[in-house]
Amino acid sequence: MGTMTRSPTAPAATKVPTERTHHGDTFTDDYEWLRDKDSQQVLDHLHAENAYTEAVTADQAPLREAIFNEIKHRTVETDLSVPARRGSYWWFARTIEGEQHPVFCRVPAEETQSSSSLSAWTPPQIEPGVALQGEEVYFDTNAEAAAHGFYDIGGLSTDDAGTLLAYAEDTTGDEFFTLRFRDLGTAENLSETVENVHGGAILDAAGERAFYMVADASWRPHRLYEHRLGSSADQDRLLLQIDDEQLWSFPYLSADKKELLLYSGNSEYNETRILDLTDDDAEMVLLVGKEHRLEHNIEPLDLDGTRQLLITHNQDGQNKSVSLTTIEALTRQATGSEQQRGQPDRGTLDLGTTVLGHEETVKLDDSVVVTAAQILVQARVNTIQSVYLLPLETVRAARDGAAAVATSSLSGPSFDAEMFTVELADAEYEAPVFRVQFTSWLIPSRIYDIAHEEPTPILRRETPVNDVDLDDYRALRLWAPTGERWVDGSAIEVPITVLHHKDVRADGTNPTLVFGYGSYEMSMDPAFGIPRLSLLDRGVVFAIAHVRGGGELGRKWYDHGKKLAKINTFTDFITATDHLVEAGWADPARVAAHGGSAGGLLMGAVANMAPEKYVAIVAQVPFVDTLTSILDPDLPLSALEWEEWGNPITDPEVYGYMKSYSPYENVVDAEYPAIAAVTSLHDTRVLYVEPAKWVPKLREHQQGEAPIVLKIEMEGGHGGASGRYEKWKDRAWDYAFISYYLGAVEPR
Repeated sequence: MGTMTRSPTAPAATKVPTERTHHGDTFTDDYEWLRDKDSQQVLDHLHAENAYTEAVTADQAPLREAIFNEIKHRTVETDLSVPARRGSYWWFARTIEGEQHPVFCRVPAEETQSSSSLSAWTPPQIEPGVALQGEEVYFDTNAEAAAHGFYDIGGLSTDDAGTLLAYAEDTTGDEFFTLRFRDLGTAENLSETVENVHGGAILDAAGERAFYMVADASWRPHRLYEHRLGSSADQDRLLLQIDDEQLWSFPYLSADKKELLLYSGNSEYNETRILDLTDDDAEMVLLVGKEHRLEHNIEPLDLDGTRQLLITHNQDGQNKSVSLTTIEALTRQATGSEQQRGQPDRGTLDLGTTVLGHEETVKLDDSVVVTAAQILVQARVNTIQSVYLLPLETVRAARDGAAAVATSSLSGPSFDAEMFTVELADAEYEAPVFRVQFTSWLIPSRIYDIAHEEPTPILRRETPVNDVDLDDYRALRLWAPTGERWVDGSAIEVPITVLHHKDVRADGTNPTLVFGYGSYEMSMDPAFGIPRLSLLDRGVVFAIAHVRGGGELGRKWYDHGKKLAKINTFTDFITATDHLVEAGWADPARVAAHGGSAGGLLMGAVANMAPEKYVAIVAQVPFVDTLTSILDPDLPLSALEWEEWGNPITDPEVYGYMKSYSPYENVVDAEYPAIAAVTSLHDTRVLYVEPAKWVPKLREHQQGEAPIVLKIEMEGGHGGASGRYEKWKDRAWDYAFISYYLGAVEPR
C-alpha cells in the first residue's frame, strides 16, 4: 500500500436534528438539512467536501493520470460505428481524437439494386478520418456542446425520408430536455421547440408529428403529447395522462410504424395502450389494464393480411411466454372507464393462442422484435443472453391450432465463446438482414449482420484496441454455495465471474475487486471494458458477483432479491467475497468492493454488515438513504420504487425490514474501510443528498484510520460528467482509489 501523507481535517457538517416518525418508530436525522441544494451553506459544504477529497487523495494523482493515459492510449480515439441503413441513407457516427462527443453522419445509399437484395444492405467501407463521397454531418455533438459545461442527447429520431431530425438536449444533467427539430436539407433548426421534455421524441414515418413524454414533479413520465410540425408547443395535443404514481410510461412504435403504443408499468405489472397512426383523429385505446397485474409487452404484426398482436407475458409463468391475439380480442376484455378500473386481480385474461411456451430454464426478454421475414426473440439460458429465430410459419401454425413450441428448440446464430452476450442492434422491418452486437469479457464488441434466409453471422466490425494482447487475460466462472436450497431441494449458488491476468494464480495472494449490482432484474452480462485492463495489468483479480436481485438466472433470481428478500442481495455479495478467498483468488487482507446506484446501496449494506472484509469501497451515486427516499412519494421515482422494495408508508413490516438494512440508518461504531462516495449535484435518480448525509455519519462512527470521502460532480447527472474523456477521468479516479488501497499501484 502506498504511504499516505497526513490527512487534512474533514469538513464538519453541522448537526440539525430532524425527526421522522412512521409506525410508532421515530428516527432522528442530523443531516437532513443537506437536502437544500439551493442553500449557500449546503453548496459551501459540498465544495469543502470536494477540497477535502482532493487533498486526501492527492497521493493518488500520478496513479489516476497513469490509468487515464492507459485508457486513452488503448482506445482508438478517431473511430466510427458500422453504418446502418434506414431509407435511402446509411447512418453512422464518428469519434475524433481530442473531441468529447460523437459526430453523427450519413451518406446516400446506392439505388442501383433492389432495396430488398442482400447486397443493397452491405454497409459501405469507412475509414477513420476519411470522408466518403456524399458524406454529410447532420449532427455535430461537439459543436452543440461547446457552449455548455454539461451536454447530453436524449435521443435522435428521423423521418423515413431522412428530411427531418428531432433531437432532445440536456445542458445541466437534471435529465429535463429541450426538444428541437432540424431540417436536414438546409441543416437549419426550425424555430419551434418544446421545453422540459422527458428523454427524446419519436417522429412518425412522414415527419409530420412528434410524440414525447413530460414528467411530473417526482420525475415520473406521465403525460404523452403529440406535436404537429409547424405549430407551437402550446398547441400540442395531450393524448393521455397517467395519474397512477406507481406507473412509469414510455411510447414506442410498432415495427412497421403503423401504431404508437404506450407502456405504463413497473417491475411487476403494466398496462398498454395503442394509437392508430393512420387516423389523425384516433384516440389511445386500452389493450391490457393494470388491474390484471400482468407483466407484458405487445408487438403488432401483419399476418396474411390480418392485424395481429404478439404479446410477451408472465401469465403462464415467471420466465414468460408469447401468445398471439388481436386488438379486438383484448379490447373486448378491457374494463370500462378509468374510474371503474384499478382494482387488482380481475381474473385471467384470454391472451389467444400460445406460440412460445413457458420454460423453467429459459427467460424470455421483455418483448420480441417483429420483421417482415420472421420474429426475433431475445432470451437468456444459463446466464447467457442470445437471439433466437421464430419463423412466421410457426406463428401461423399456432394460429391454426398447432401446439406451442419451446424457445430452446429454436435456431439462432452461433458463436464460438463460452461466456458472451448477444443483443439485437438493428432490425429494420423490410430489411433482408438484422444486426447483432456480440461481446464477451475478453472480446471487444463485434457487429454482425445476419441474413434472415441464412443465419450465418457476417462480421462487419470488431472494435479495435491499441497495444494489447487479449490472450494475456483469462475469464472463468465460479459458483459460491449459500447454504440455502430452493423449494425443489437444489442448492442455491451465487455465480461469480473471475477476470485476471494469465500470470495470476489462485494462490491466496491476489488483490481483488468485487463488483456487484443486484436490483431491478438487471444482469451483469459479459461485456468488454478497456478501463478494466488497467486493474488486471496490476495483478488485480476483477470479480463480478451475480447476486440475487439481478436477472442472470431468470425471474426467480430477481424475485429472491427484492422486497422482503432484499437482504439476500447483500449476503450473496459477502458469500461471493468469502468464496473468492476460500478458492485462493483473493488475499483476505486485500479485497475492495465497487458498485453504483442500487449497487451503491449494496456497498453501503456490506460496509455495515462486514466492514472487516474490505480495505476500500467505491460507492457511485449510492442509494444509501433508502428508507428516507422511499417514504417520500414526492421525491423523484420514490412511488415507482414500491414494487422493488415494498411500501414502507402503508406496511409496517416493510418499514421494519427496510430499516434493518438501509445503510444510513445502520451505521455503527466500526473500523470502516476507506470509502469513496461519488455523486453528482444534479442527479435526479439518486439525489446527491444521500451520500452527502451518509459520509459525515460514517465519519462520526469511524473507529479506524481509513478516510471516508465525498466526491461530487457539480455539473453532472446520474451518469457523472458528460463527454468520453471526462468519463475516462472518472473511471481512472475510481480505479486509482481502489488500486491504492489494494497496494496494486504498479503494473506487473
